[in-house]
Amino acid sequence: MSNQSVLDFKKYLEENEMTINGAEVSYKGKVMCYMHIGEGTEMPDPFTIWTDGDYSRELDNFKISDEMKEIAWANVNTCGSCGGNCSPGKLKTIFGKEFNNVCSADMAFYMPDAKSLECVKKLLEMRKLSE
Repeated sequence: MSNQSVLDFKKYLEENEMTINGAEVSYKGKVMCYMHIGEGTEMPDPFTIWTDGDYSRELDNFKISDEMKEIAWANVNTCGSCGGNCSPGKLKTIFGKEFNNVCSADMAFYMPDAKSLECVKKLLEMRKLSE
């Protein structure tokens, strides 16, 4: 993950009419994801993206490749019992696969590589279509 990757992702958000307000990324007033960019070396620093939305299944008009599903599944966000509204985690289905102890932000992409950023973009595109 490079600074250029972060800049490119921010540019992608802007080009796709998504606004960044602090950690919140929105489209037409709806939260799409949360993003943290920091200086430290421990999660969530230096760069983490948390998805928001319903990823229990694919949309009929927007298919997700098996490779993207595998990336999404590899980034399922386990509840850390932080006291948030998901504690102690929920049983969730993500693209047809069940996971236990999932945080309210289904996925956390920590220091995402190029393929993971592409997956995040696909998830955001899917989310935009569901609005």
